[in-house]
Amino acid sequence: MSAAPQASAFVNLFPLVVIFVIFYFLLIRPQKNKEKEHQKMLTGLNKNDDVVTTGGIHGTIVNVKDKTVILRVDENVKLEIEKNCVAYIKKPQA
Repeated sequence: MSAAPQASAFVNLFPLVVIFVIFYFLLIRPQKNKEKEHQKMLTGLNKNDDVVTTGGIHGTIVNVKDKTVILRVDENVKLEIEKNCVAYIKKPQA
C-alpha cells in the first residue's frame, strides 16, 4: 500500500524534471558557453584591435590595462572603458 503514494509522487515530479532538463539545454547551457567565449575574447584583447562596445562605439585599442582598455575613436580622441563593455572584435573586411 505504501508503494502507491511514492509512485504518484514520482509521476508528479517527472514533468518538472523534464521541463528543467529542457530549459537547461535550451537556455542555460548555451548562455554559459556564450559567456565563456566572451570572457576568452576579453582576455585576448590586444593593441590595434578594432572593436565595438556594447554602447555601439567603434574604436581601435590603444592600450590594454587590467580592467580597462583605452580606445581611439577619432584623431586625438581617446576613451577609457571597462573591458567587459567590449562586445566584439571587428573582423577585417576582405
